[in-house]
Amino acid sequence: MSDTLLVEARGAVEIATLNRPERLNALNGDLVDELNAYFGGLAERREVRVVILRGAGRGFCAGLDIQEDRATDETPVLRTLRTQTSIGNIYRKMRACPQPIIALGHGAAAGGGLSLLLASDVRYAAPSFRCNAAYIRIGLGGCDMASSYFLPRLVGASLAAEMILTGRFIDAGRALSAGLVSEIVDEDELLDRGIALAGEMLATSPHGLRLSKQALNLNIDAPSLEAAMAIEDRQQVILSATEDHREALAAFLEKRTPAYRER
Repeated sequence: MSDTLLVEARGAVEIATLNRPERLNALNGDLVDELNAYFGGLAERREVRVVILRGAGRGFCAGLDIQEDRATDETPVLRTLRTQTSIGNIYRKMRACPQPIIALGHGAAAGGGLSLLLASDVRYAAPSFRCNAAYIRIGLGGCDMASSYFLPRLVGASLAAEMILTGRFIDAGRALSAGLVSEIVDEDELLDRGIALAGEMLATSPHGLRLSKQALNLNIDAPSLEAAMAIEDRQQVILSATEDHREALAAFLEKRTPAYRER
C-alpha cells in the first residue's frame, strides 16, 4: 500500500486507515486506486478474516477531493464517467469481499466517505461523528455512490429522503437512533471496540463467517421469503459437511474453544 492507505495486520484482522489527514482523508486518485486494489484483493487472502476501516486525523472521510486536478484529454462526460465508476467500484468490492468490514466513524463522513461507512457491515461512531450525502449541495443529484441503495435500507425511506434531498448533516445521536450505527463509543476507545468485535467474529468458523456475510448481502434484496430461506438452506447444507462444523459441535458439548482448521 502507498502512504494514502495504511494497512496493519493484527493476526487475522487487518486495520485499514485512510491516511490523508491534511485533506480530511478526501478521495483523490491515489486513495481511490489503493482502496480498489485492497478490497479487490481480499477474496484471495484467506488469512485475513475481518477488516477494520477507519480514518486518520480529525475525521473519517470528506468524500471526493474536489480540489484535485483531474484534467485529461477525455471529454468531460467520459472523465466524469471514469471517476464515477472508479470510486463506485470501491463499494462494489467492499460488498463482494468475503471478510466482514467494521467501520469506525469519527468527525465528518461526507459524500463518498459516507458511502464507505454504508458499504461496511458494522458501523461504530464516536460522539464527534456527523455524516451527510453531500452531492446535492454542489449542484449534482443527491443520489450518488450507492447512497440511494444503502440509506433507505439502513435508516428507512423518510430519513434517507431527508438526507439525500437536502445534503444536511446528521449527528452521532441521530445516526444511532436511526440504526445507521450500532453504538456510540468514546473516540479513544473506538479502535479497541472494533478489535473486540472482530475478536468475537474470529471465534466463529472461517467458512461460516464468510457465507453468513454472503447470505446477508443476497437476502437484503431477496424477492421472497422462499428465496431467502433457500439461500439459508444452501449454506447450512454446505457448512454441515465441513470438519469445522463437527469441531464446533464437539467443542460446544465439551465446553471448550473450537480449534478450527479449514481456511
